[in-house]
Amino acid sequence: MAKLLRTEKVIGRLLAGSGLKLAVAESCTGGLIGHRITSIAGSSDYFAGGVIAYSNEVKVRVLGVQRAVLSKHGAVSGQVALQMAEGVMRLTGTDVAVAVTGVAGPGGGSVKKPVGLVFIAVAGGGGRKQVRRFRFSGSRAQVKMAASQAALGMLIDLLSIIEKKGGC
Repeated sequence: MAKLLRTEKVIGRLLAGSGLKLAVAESCTGGLIGHRITSIAGSSDYFAGGVIAYSNEVKVRVLGVQRAVLSKHGAVSGQVALQMAEGVMRLTGTDVAVAVTGVAGPGGGSVKKPVGLVFIAVAGGGGRKQVRRFRFSGSRAQVKMAASQAALGMLIDLLSIIEKKGGC
């Protein structure tokens, strides 16, 4: 647990030091990333909030994910993860965002999109964006925790680049 909290503290330090604001858009993690960010006292200085977009309708109506993208690629895709991240940044007026969509299991998987498949996107910092595909194993709780840890790791990488380049 201590190792996990160090991750959140690093993110807090990077965000507070840069003056950037963060938002999250979560599907399969169900709010776990936002929970982890807000476990640090003072996180209200840099965390604007998040959207738990579990249904496709919320992805479309709240985050602005395009129906055509959902139809073509499905909710569990890199394209949707990126549109979720960009959408929550627009919605909240933040500088950076992280988004997660996937199949946490134990059901809901398919041959093309098996249980444990997760797409994570980070966006911000003057148009920087990255999407990564992961395949986690274990129980539903383990997949959610692994996805949240990977998302926070990607966020640290993005914030470190922004810090080195001198801001957004």
